[in-house]
Amino acid sequence: MSTATANRQDCIKNCQQCQTMCADQLTSHCLVEGGEHLQQEHVQLMLDCIAACKACIDFMSRNSEYHAFYCNACAEVCKACADNCEKVGDMDSCVACCRKCEQSCSAMAAASLNA
Repeated sequence: MSTATANRQDCIKNCQQCQTMCADQLTSHCLVEGGEHLQQEHVQLMLDCIAACKACIDFMSRNSEYHAFYCNACAEVCKACADNCEKVGDMDSCVACCRKCEQSCSAMAAASLNA
């Protein structure tokens, strides 16, 4: 397996974990906690992160020549989601997962756009 393929597989895995973590946290944590966890901005960012990760996975899985654009967008959404989850508080696992996905997608986008 080439380094590019290994990096793509790692990025797909990180996106899958982030998508799953955000969905789980939204439904099993935020809905239970209420308050700031149900603020429109927070819920919107969680849903955006789930959707961005899903799209990114799809484009990378198909080896689309446009996957770098999706990785770049996913990294931005993951950063915004992590920042917001940090601000809301009591969402450390979500913050960590989003940051890991952000780093992975940023690296994937940079490597692909510079190739």
